Amino acid sequence: MYESGLTMKKYIVLALFLFLFVGTGLAQSNEILNAVQSEQIKVFPNPATSIINVLGLQNSKSAAIVVSDVYGNVVLQHNWEIKNKALNIPVANLQKGIYVIFIQSSEQNVQTKFYKQ
Repeated sequence: MYESGLTMKKYIVLALFLFLFVGTGLAQSNEILNAVQSEQIKVFPNPATSIINVLGLQNSKSAAIVVSDVYGNVVLQHNWEIKNKALNIPVANLQKGIYVIFIQSSEQNVQTKFYKQ
């Protein structure tokens, strides 16, 4: 699942740092930015109030979803069924702020960020 020595929290913090670093335009490498953008995952509405829709997922039956805040704290963790290459994730109970969604299925591993209003 993860490289040896990486716990889930360490993986999330590392991935969050890298994702936010690349997402803010601070990265100098276009290769990294292109790799992140090539996933073709769409998250909307963004900012969100009650539900996040995630489109463009591969055809897996289910995916492990982890939502963490900018500090790497896991605020939501669940296995969801993927229907029509999409997920609907309830976020109404989350506080306002920036979050990262980690999606792991048998077909792909993706992370993307969203804002909760």
